[in-house]
This record gives sequence, structure tokens and C-alpha cells, in this order.
Amino acid sequence: MIVTQSRNHACGGEMKIVVHIDNARQWQEALSQALPQATVLTSEAQTDERKGADYLAVWKAPAHLLEEQTHLKGIINLGAGVDYLLSTPGLPSDVPIVKLRDAGMGELMADYALYGVLHFYRSMDRYAAQQAGACWQPHEVVEKADWPVGVLGLGAIGAYVASALQQAGFPVLGWSRSPKAVKGVECLHGDEGLDTLLPRVKSLITILPDTAATRHLLDARRLAQLPKGASVINPGRGSLIDEQALLDALGHEETPGHLRGALLDVFHEEPLPAEHPLWQHPRVVVTPHMAAPTPLNEAIDQVISYLHDFEAGETLPTVNSDQGY
Repeated sequence: MIVTQSRNHACGGEMKIVVHIDNARQWQEALSQALPQATVLTSEAQTDERKGADYLAVWKAPAHLLEEQTHLKGIINLGAGVDYLLSTPGLPSDVPIVKLRDAGMGELMADYALYGVLHFYRSMDRYAAQQAGACWQPHEVVEKADWPVGVLGLGAIGAYVASALQQAGFPVLGWSRSPKAVKGVECLHGDEGLDTLLPRVKSLITILPDTAATRHLLDARRLAQLPKGASVINPGRGSLIDEQALLDALGHEETPGHLRGALLDVFHEEPLPAEHPLWQHPRVVVTPHMAAPTPLNEAIDQVISYLHDFEAGETLPTVNSDQGY
């Protein structure tokens, strides 16, 4: 969706911006330096001070912060995923929303994805298990050409990840709901494309948004389509994978399942409950939603660009709440 808004003053003029994110003080300082005539507050300011904001720059904003605003011109989501924001009570339906698109997150996500592929490609999972038993047993290194990688999601970040893996020497198959093109990547789309991709890849990486169409996209049937011994790497959204189906596909220490292992950064419930079986599974690596934190410097530049465009009445690529991205 593209929205054009008319604005009454130049960017950096008397606008009020309220920031809500873990490191909000750093954001406040950076935005204040870049926009010296603007009033930049954090969500910790008094309610009366926060009211009447022109813009919210937020990550996982509380409902009351949205409900108290009545004159918003735009909301900037300080991350690539908008599922939390779109499900928050009090979100105004008539205010355009923009989100960060890459903003330095692509490189971090590519690092995580490449590590995950190499973890299984170079048998680091097997060596970790062998170390526990003091077992000295090298494993053969196969050709990268024989280790195709699938990337589900070819938005700005997914396309970056797919390109990085292709440049690292792996054959890459990419998938999206609608047709996309990424240089050097075999791009598939739609249900038929997904059914074609899954049986062909040894490592599968999920970088899709959380939408009604993607929830439990990887269910028992689709996980079973992966080749025996394949691995799953999920730095995207926890809702993409049916966790019980994944556990079933991994099997147990005594009775290995269809899948070799998984590297998981996101989960249905976060933090992942201490009693969850994924913590203790011998073929699962758990990381605490750290694959691609928002880099401040790159993100600040994009936020300022958005504010300039809003104020100048330029067209912006806004979030489509029906599609969920």
C-alpha cells in the first residue's frame, strides 16, 4: 500500500515524536541531534507531555500509548515485523504505518543464517555430541554444490540472506507468496512452488512475517516433505513452525526422527518457558531472539528519511494491515 500525506511544516520543525523501545534513551538522543527543532520524548514521559504527538517510533508499544494519541500523522515500527503492533488494542485504523526495511538487519540475519547452515554442513552438531562422549571421529565434508539451501521469504531481509548464502557458494532456492527475483537464486512462489522447494533442500531458513497465511506454514505435512536428514533454521517468526510437529520430526535421542536438527531463534511463547522440551532436545540449538537486533545508526537514518517523506507529503511504502506486512 502506498500513502501520500500532506504536511504543514518542514521536517525538523515543531513536531513531537514519542519513542518506545528498550534503548529509547539512545533513540531520543540520536533523533534530537538530527532534528534539533523537534520535541523527542520517550514513553516514560508524563502522559500530558506525550499526548498530541505527531509521530510514534515504537517497538512493541503498549496499548495505552496508542490509545492516548489523537493527532498522529504516522507510526514508525522500529523493526521489520509488525505482527505485535497490528494486534495491539487501540491501534488507530486511519494512521499510516511504516516499518524498518533491512536498516542493517539484513547483514545480521545473513550472519545468523550462514552460521546455521555451516553448523550442519560442517557437522558441528555431530562434533558437539561426540565431544560429550570423548569420541574422535572426523566427518566427510561434502561439496557445497551438494548442499542446497531454501530461504522462505524474499522481502528486503530475505533477499539479502538468499544472496549472501549464494555468494558463500551454496545453491539457493527462494520462496515467496508472489513472484520475486533475486540474482543467482532460483525463485519459486505459491503453494506449488513451496511443494517443489521443500524436497530439494538440506537446510531450510524461514524469514517470513507472522500473518494468517504463514502461521504453522511448516506443519507436520510440510516438514515431512523435507529430505531425511535436513535441518531447519528459524530466525523469522515463532508462529511459522508447528513446534510439536517439529519435535515429532526430530524424534528423540534414542530414536532419531526424520529431521537432523534445528537452530531456533523465535518461538510461539517468548521467553521460551523453562519447561519447554525444545530447551533439552539434543538436536536443537536455542537462541533468545537475537538473530537481527535493530542497529541504531542505520535505523536512525531510515527513520529520519521516513519523517522527511511524511512531512514533505511524499509517497511511502506503508504496512498493509490486511496482509500483515
